[in-house]
Amino acid sequence: MSKFIFVTGGVVSSLGKGITGASLAKLLQLRGFKVNMIKCDPYINIDPGTLSPYQHGEVFVTADGAEADLDLGTYERFLDVPMTKANTTTAGGIYQTVIDNERRGDYNGVTVQVIPHITNEIKKRFAAFDKNFDITIIEIGGTVGDIEGLPFLEAARQFRVERGRENVMTLHATLVPYISSAGELKTKPTQHSVNKLREIGIEPDVLACRTEHPISDSMKKKLSLFCSVEPAAVIEVMDAPSIYLVPEELEKQGLTDLVIKRLNLKAKKKNDGKWFDFVRKATSPKKQITVGIAGKYAELKDAYKSVAESLYLAGMSNKVSVKVKYINTQKDPIPASLKGLDAIIVPGGFGKRGIPGKIEAIKYARENKIPFLGICLGMQCTVIEAARNLAGLKDADSTEINPDTKNPVVAMMEDQKKIKKLGGTMRLGNYSAKIRKGSLAHKLYKKDTIEERHRHRYEYNPQFVPLLENCGLKVSAWHKELLPEIVEYPKNPFFIAVQFHPEFASRPLKPHPLFDGLAKAALKNKKN
Repeated sequence: MSKFIFVTGGVVSSLGKGITGASLAKLLQLRGFKVNMIKCDPYINIDPGTLSPYQHGEVFVTADGAEADLDLGTYERFLDVPMTKANTTTAGGIYQTVIDNERRGDYNGVTVQVIPHITNEIKKRFAAFDKNFDITIIEIGGTVGDIEGLPFLEAARQFRVERGRENVMTLHATLVPYISSAGELKTKPTQHSVNKLREIGIEPDVLACRTEHPISDSMKKKLSLFCSVEPAAVIEVMDAPSIYLVPEELEKQGLTDLVIKRLNLKAKKKNDGKWFDFVRKATSPKKQITVGIAGKYAELKDAYKSVAESLYLAGMSNKVSVKVKYINTQKDPIPASLKGLDAIIVPGGFGKRGIPGKIEAIKYARENKIPFLGICLGMQCTVIEAARNLAGLKDADSTEINPDTKNPVVAMMEDQKKIKKLGGTMRLGNYSAKIRKGSLAHKLYKKDTIEERHRHRYEYNPQFVPLLENCGLKVSAWHKELLPEIVEYPKNPFFIAVQFHPEFASRPLKPHPLFDGLAKAALKNKKN
C-alpha cells in the first residue's frame, strides 16, 4: 500500500508547488523509494487540450495520449518515470465520470451530491498507483479558498481519516513576502493561509515557504507556533539558479528525513549525492549559445516550457549555457530578429496565426545554414517552405490554413477524418517510426526504430514526397511506411524537422538526441 503526500498551496498561485513536490519526490527516489506523482486541476475543462496556451501554458502529452498540465513534464524530468492518463485529473473529468455513472443508473436512484459521489471519485483517482509505488505525491492545483478546489481538499481530508495519519501527510506551499518599505518579511499571509486550510479540516505537516530573503530561526519559530508545525518543518524555498538545484537545498534543511519519519518509512539506501554533483557541475558552464524559439506565443514562456527545458538540459550535458530568445512570428520582424542566433527552433502550435513568420524563419535558417529544428507544426511549415521556395509551388499550403489550396502539401489524412466520428481527429501519444540509415536522424538517435509522442491532426502529404525529395528535402523516418515523421535538408550541416514532440522526452541525465545534437551544432556554428 502506498503512502501519500498532498501538496497544497495558499496566498497566491505560481509558488512552485510542482517543483517543490517534484523535488521532494526526487529526494525520496534517491533514498530508494518508488515514487509517483498525480496532478489535480480544479478547472471544469476535461483536460487542457482545448485551452489557449495564454490561459494555461504548454499542454504536456503523455505516452498513452493524455493531454495534461505542464507540471507532468516537471514530474517526468525529475523522476524519469513515464506519466500516464492516471497521473492527471481535472474537476471536469471527475464531474463527467459521475454524471455518466448517474445516467447509466449506477447510483440506484439516490441523489447525486458532491459528498460522497464527487469526493469518492476523486479518492479513487488518488489511489490509482496504490499497489505500484511506495509513495504517491498528489499536487492539488490552485490555492486554498478557491471554490472550485474545495471538493479536492475535502477528498484529501477524508482520505487522511480513512487511510490513517501515519499514511498521509500534507505539505503546504505558501508565500512569505518581503515588504521593501518596512524592510522585513511578513508571516501573516502564511498564517491566514494555514487557518483557511484548517477550516477545511486539514492540518499541514510541512510549510514550504516561498521567499526572496532568508527566513531567520526566530521567524521559523513564529510560524511554527502560529501554524502548529514543528520548527524543523518550516522549510525555506528560495529562487535557485536552476530548478534542478532545489532538491539539494531541501535536503540540506532535512526535509527528506522529516518526511520519512512522519510516514514511518525506512529508507532503502543512502543518498550518495551523485545526482547533486552532476547538477552542480552542469549548471556552471563557461560557454554560451543563443537559440531562438520562433513561435506565436512568445509573450508567454510557459507555452514552450518543455522546449526551453530540453534546451537547458542539452546545455547541461554539453557544459554550455543556453540563452533562449523568444521571437513572435506574428509581430517581430523576420528575418531581422533572427540575426546573431546560433540555432533556431520553430515549435508546435495550432491555427493560422503566425504561420507566415514561421515559414520565413525556416527559409532564413535554410539559406544561411543555421542549425535548425522544426517541431510538429514546425515540420509542416518546413514542408510548405520547401514546396514554395525549392519546388516552385507558390500556392503550396496546409489545408488547415487554406482549404482550397491546389497543392495541399500538408493535409488531414483520410484515416484521421474517420476518427472525427469518435469526437477527435488528432494523433495523440506514442507512435513508432523507422529511421533511414545514413540520415542525420539515424546518426543522432543511433537506432533504427523510435517511439515519440504526437499531438497533431495534419500530416506531410505523402503524395508530394517524391517532388520535394528531388528538390533536396529528404524524408528520413516513416510511420509504417505511410506517414513521413522526419524530414532533413542534407545540404545543411544540421537541418531537421519532426512531426512529433521530442521535448517531452528530455531528462537531466539523458537529453533528447535531437536537442543534444542541436546544442552541439550550435556550439560548432558559434566557433565558425
